[in-house]
Amino acid sequence: MNHHINTLVERYPSLAVCKASIQTAYDTMKQAYTEGRKLLVCGNGGSAADSEHIVGELMKEFKLKREVYKNQAEAMKQIDPELGDILAKHLQGALPAIALTGHSSLTTAFMNDSNPELIFAQQVNGYGKAGDIFLGISTSGNSRNVLFAAVAAKAKGLKVIGLTGQKPCKLAQLADVCIQVPETETYKIQELHLPVYHCLCMMLEEYFYGTKQ
Repeated sequence: MNHHINTLVERYPSLAVCKASIQTAYDTMKQAYTEGRKLLVCGNGGSAADSEHIVGELMKEFKLKREVYKNQAEAMKQIDPELGDILAKHLQGALPAIALTGHSSLTTAFMNDSNPELIFAQQVNGYGKAGDIFLGISTSGNSRNVLFAAVAAKAKGLKVIGLTGQKPCKLAQLADVCIQVPETETYKIQELHLPVYHCLCMMLEEYFYGTKQ
């Protein structure tokens, strides 16, 4: 999959310093998905939008066609030939991912009843299983609600990936791997986060759906 990372660096030369961490993050996510695990992702503001964006790329077709696996298609047709045939033709393969930035009823209830900074950690506590991946996005790397979630994730046996800017930060200390893009201003960090996670999504899609059907 190095050709995806090499293409990324050709387009964004400053990201050359991130090649190793991007590769490690990919390997970590690939292993989790191979084992039937899922991704939990969160961030604030623009990073919340990035969280939703990542889920959109993983849960449906991104660049490649993702027909459902043949055994799944056959099982649906056996249950109901008409409905199963429609499902087999139109469902898309998905890599399970949940953005912790939505769920307005849960979020507002928890924030009203408990410590608002723990809302992502609460969802990690509910959704997370050992072997899953927690991806925390924070331009500063010090967003406390993301840090609380990272600690909760590690305690439950999740692998933790950070996506931050280049300054030393707490999230980099907590994460199993942290992709620290070489910028310090928020909007410039966010401009580099997008091509990084697009690269990861393309690599995962190619591995799981490029040849496997």
